[in-house]
Order: sequence, then structure tokens, then C-alpha cells
Amino acid sequence: MNRRIMPVTAALAAAAALLLTACGSGDDGSKDSDKIAGADQDSGKPKKSAEPSASAEDGKADGVDLTLPKDMDLVFEWDKPQDKDEAAAVDDARHFVQSIYRGVAEQTVKDPAVSTYATDKGLSYARTQIQGRVDAGLTSTGTRRHFQEKVRKSPNGNAAEVTFCVDSSKFYSKEVKSKKVRKGTPGAASYDFFKIVMTKFPGKDDLWRASLVYVTEKADQCA
Repeated sequence: MNRRIMPVTAALAAAAALLLTACGSGDDGSKDSDKIAGADQDSGKPKKSAEPSASAEDGKADGVDLTLPKDMDLVFEWDKPQDKDEAAAVDDARHFVQSIYRGVAEQTVKDPAVSTYATDKGLSYARTQIQGRVDAGLTSTGTRRHFQEKVRKSPNGNAAEVTFCVDSSKFYSKEVKSKKVRKGTPGAASYDFFKIVMTKFPGKDDLWRASLVYVTEKADQCA
């Protein structure tokens, strides 16, 4: 099912119109609370990462803690764009994803990393995804692979669309209390396609925040 989330400001509407020209499903966090964009699957073979994994050694970025548990490995097979703004947008799209799983690991929507790397509909998406896991008594474990990234900047340079595929075939739900790992059925549901509109933080060129999140589940182009 395709759903589109409309921006809340005219400026963001203009950026979205310029950037999001392909068909996709907008998501403000209303996805199944028992998974975050294709988690809980069990198929596929992750490739070697072009970027370091976002593991327990990832440390801090922009003054906030993005550290993840050692059993939660986010792998980003992403190249660094030559354009300074596009490189910053891609970096902070990665940080946005990390902030969600930081919140899942810490079992809170109030982790500072979430509000640092998200705003508007991006913030509601992140918080709803985290809260769904908290309410279900779940965290995550395993390896989540992010690949085939692309980025393009709006003409005014204040927004950028970052798209990428996700392979969650080795990424599972884990019950917080019992530590039991839930492994789902392998298949097309392991793959999702993301479009994230990143907007430049006013007065700070190197900080970009997710303001819109579009997700296509069971994405054929990613399998």
C-alpha cells in the first residue's frame, strides 16, 4: 500500500516537490510496530561494507552519543559524495538511521540523537518506530545492511534527497526481558527502499536533519 506524508511547511513542500519525483510510500511511523523497515527476516548475504559498521565502537557525532550494543550492527555500503553538502546529507542520513536504533537499544524516544538528526515528519517517524518497539518489549539484534545509496540536492542547496536499499535478512527482534531472538520467515519482506529528505540546519552547514521519510516495503529493486 502506498501512502504519502505531506510536509508541514511551504518551504518543505517545495523541497519535496523538487526532490521526490518517483513513486513511493510515505511513512510517518505507522508501519507495523513489531518491525522497523523490514526487520525480523532471515535471508540474503551481506557484502563487505564500504563504510564502517555503526557498532558499539561508533562513538559520538555532533556531540551526541550514537553508540550501539555490540550485537546490533548497522552496515553502510555507501560512498562519500564529492559535493560537500551532499556528503554532509549522506552522513547525517546514516546518523539518522543510527539514532533510531540507538533509541531502540536505550528503549526511549527521548535520546538526544533522535532530535539532533530529525525534524518534522522525520522526527515523528523515528519516535513512532522506537515507541512501537518499546511498547512491544523488543529491541534489535544482528546485522542490517544499507546499500545502493544515491543523493541529489535541491536547486537552493537547503535540501537533499537520500535514497538507499535495506537488507534486514540478518536483523532480528529480541525480547528485552527474556533475551529471546525472534527470527522471521525469509523472503521479499527482507528488503525495503528508503527515500529521506534531509534539510540543512539553519546556521550550521554541516548538520542535516531528516524531515520526511518514504518507505517502499518488499522492494524489488533492492532484492
